[in-house]
Amino acid sequence: MISLKYRRLTTMTKKLYRSNDRILGGVCAGIAEYLDFDPVAVRLAYAFLTLCTCFSGVLFYIVAWIVMPAKGFQV
Repeated sequence: MISLKYRRLTTMTKKLYRSNDRILGGVCAGIAEYLDFDPVAVRLAYAFLTLCTCFSGVLFYIVAWIVMPAKGFQV
Protein backbone atom coordinates (compact mmCIF):
# COMPACT_ATOMS: atom_id res chain seq x y z
CA MET A 1 0.00 0.00 0.00
CA ILE A 2 1.35 3.42 -0.94
CA SER A 3 1.70 5.70 2.01
CA LEU A 4 -0.03 9.06 2.08
CA LYS A 5 3.29 10.86 2.39
CA TYR A 6 4.65 9.24 -0.79
CA ARG A 7 1.45 9.97 -2.68
CA ARG A 8 1.59 13.61 -1.64
CA LEU A 9 5.18 13.94 -2.82
CA THR A 10 4.49 12.45 -6.24
CA THR A 11 1.24 14.25 -7.03
CA MET A 12 2.00 17.71 -5.68
CA THR A 13 5.32 18.32 -7.38
CA LYS A 14 5.12 21.50 -9.44
CA LYS A 15 8.12 23.10 -11.04
CA LEU A 16 8.61 26.65 -12.20
CA TYR A 17 9.63 26.90 -15.86
CA ARG A 18 9.74 29.65 -18.46
CA SER A 19 6.72 29.18 -20.69
CA ASN A 20 6.59 28.67 -24.43
CA ASP A 21 3.69 31.17 -24.46
CA ARG A 22 6.13 34.04 -24.34
CA ILE A 23 6.29 37.66 -25.33
CA LEU A 24 9.87 38.31 -24.28
CA GLY A 25 11.41 35.54 -22.18
CA GLY A 26 8.43 33.57 -20.90
CA VAL A 27 9.00 34.50 -17.25
CA CYS A 28 5.58 36.04 -16.54
CA ALA A 29 3.76 33.30 -18.45
CA GLY A 30 5.74 30.67 -16.55
CA ILE A 31 4.79 32.24 -13.24
CA ALA A 32 1.16 32.37 -14.41
CA GLU A 33 1.20 28.68 -15.34
CA TYR A 34 2.74 27.78 -11.99
CA LEU A 35 0.13 29.77 -10.04
CA ASP A 36 -2.77 28.85 -12.39
CA PHE A 37 -3.45 32.50 -13.28
CA ASP A 38 -4.13 34.21 -16.57
CA PRO A 39 -0.79 35.23 -18.17
CA VAL A 40 -2.20 38.62 -19.17
CA ALA A 41 -3.10 39.38 -15.55
CA VAL A 42 0.40 38.44 -14.38
CA ARG A 43 1.97 40.59 -17.12
CA LEU A 44 -0.19 43.57 -16.18
CA ALA A 45 0.60 43.15 -12.48
CA TYR A 46 4.32 42.88 -13.31
CA ALA A 47 4.19 46.04 -15.44
CA PHE A 48 2.33 47.95 -12.73
CA LEU A 49 4.74 46.84 -10.00
CA THR A 50 7.74 47.63 -12.20
CA LEU A 51 6.49 51.17 -12.76
CA CYS A 52 5.77 51.64 -9.05
CA THR A 53 9.19 50.43 -7.93
CA CYS A 54 11.31 52.65 -10.18
CA PHE A 55 11.90 49.85 -12.71
CA SER A 56 13.51 47.40 -10.26
CA GLY A 57 11.26 44.75 -11.82
CA VAL A 58 13.50 44.84 -14.89
CA LEU A 59 16.38 43.48 -12.82
CA PHE A 60 14.07 40.80 -11.36
CA TYR A 61 12.97 39.79 -14.87
CA ILE A 62 16.54 39.47 -16.14
CA VAL A 63 17.60 37.37 -13.14
CA ALA A 64 14.49 35.18 -13.44
CA TRP A 65 15.13 34.75 -17.17
CA ILE A 66 18.63 33.46 -16.41
CA VAL A 67 17.67 31.29 -13.41
CA MET A 68 14.40 29.72 -14.61
CA PRO A 69 14.90 26.75 -16.97
CA ALA A 70 13.00 26.65 -20.23
CA LYS A 71 9.99 24.37 -20.45
CA GLY A 72 11.05 20.97 -21.73
CA PHE A 73 14.58 21.40 -20.39
CA GLN A 74 15.74 18.25 -18.59
CA VAL A 75 17.98 18.71 -15.55
